[in-house]
Amino acid sequence: MRRIVLNMQNYLFCDAIARTLQKEESDFSVSLAEKPDEVLEMCRYIRPYAVLLEVTGSSPWLLQERLQTSAEIKKAQPFCKIVLCVDENAEKQVARSIQQAKKDRLIDQFIFGSISAAYLSAVMDTL
Repeated sequence: MRRIVLNMQNYLFCDAIARTLQKEESDFSVSLAEKPDEVLEMCRYIRPYAVLLEVTGSSPWLLQERLQTSAEIKKAQPFCKIVLCVDENAEKQVARSIQQAKKDRLIDQFIFGSISAAYLSAVMDTL
């Protein structure tokens, strides 16, 4: 089983992603961090394969805060994959900044909120 930690501002969206990733044919076990400040502790305990974090235009989901969390996760668990998710329609500038973070190798992958469930599962599977 590959473990994934999710933290998103919108709980319904987070729950939908968790359900998508835990379909019968997948080998993912998903844990939800209800608050951003719970992510690091969960990662220490769970030792996930990947962490999926939503980025928005408001704190505590700002890109800079997420990159700081990502760096701390990578220090403790260098093989953990970091994936950032953003609503590219509502947060156009943030989406461009996340793309740059990927180019700068600060994160392992990014996804836009408008992708299909099948594509999300494929991206997570191929990290």
